[in-house]
Amino acid sequence: MSQRLALLALAASALLAAAPVHAITDGELDGNRHPNVGLMVALDAAGNPMWRCSGTLVSPTHYLTAGHCTYGAARVTIWFDADVDAGRPGNGYPFAGQVSGTPYTHPSYPTASFVVNDVGVVVLDGNAGAPPYATLPKVGELNRMANRRGRQDVSFTAVGYGLQKSFPDAASWKTQSDRVRMLATPKLLQINVPGFTGDFSILLSNNAHTGGTCFGDSGGPNFIGSSNVIGGVTSFGINGNCAGTGGVFRMDTRNVQDWLGTIAGFPLP
Repeated sequence: MSQRLALLALAASALLAAAPVHAITDGELDGNRHPNVGLMVALDAAGNPMWRCSGTLVSPTHYLTAGHCTYGAARVTIWFDADVDAGRPGNGYPFAGQVSGTPYTHPSYPTASFVVNDVGVVVLDGNAGAPPYATLPKVGELNRMANRRGRQDVSFTAVGYGLQKSFPDAASWKTQSDRVRMLATPKLLQINVPGFTGDFSILLSNNAHTGGTCFGDSGGPNFIGSSNVIGGVTSFGINGNCAGTGGVFRMDTRNVQDWLGTIAGFPLP
């Protein structure tokens, strides 16, 4: 797991053991509300699993995720079951999912802190499923929220397959890591803050009231309100217990959408 500038990328080891189901950082089971959100495992050139992340279908052949989820991977394989654990061991986890593909990472991702260009795409080998697919926001769409942060209506829907609970090393036996799709409804805390979130990321709440994200939720969507529009992908946490706030890399910037436009067939707003 990478750590730069005291921020923790929220990817998780592909081999974390399962534990009893509890709400993901005080969220709830997603069920079939977001069938376009899937669990991915990054594979090396020999086909060995390296880490797991979340992500979203934005077309039949394009899966949007975080840059730190795709960077260094030779291939990616993906499951879209609401409960990936329920189908084991016959579902091929963690080696062969329902669909596989080739990962691409923003070309400037390695040149700065990972939070600055934390976007990746998997171009799938074949069609992954039927619509509805998620969509991207228009450039600058999140800026309208800058004067509304902290209000009840400035909310997102975070979806992913990450840890349900994370504890310090001494209590790591209590960590809950079921591979099940869950959601939370965090609130906007910071946007357009110079020197920290900048204009490339936002901070959302991560507490018992709103729920939040944890390791393995990296790359998963943070839908604007209850819409199907991905405001950003889960990117980083401030501490190892997944408490306090969660960092989200924005999808409404010209930087991101110009790069996505170079990937053949990627659907832009």
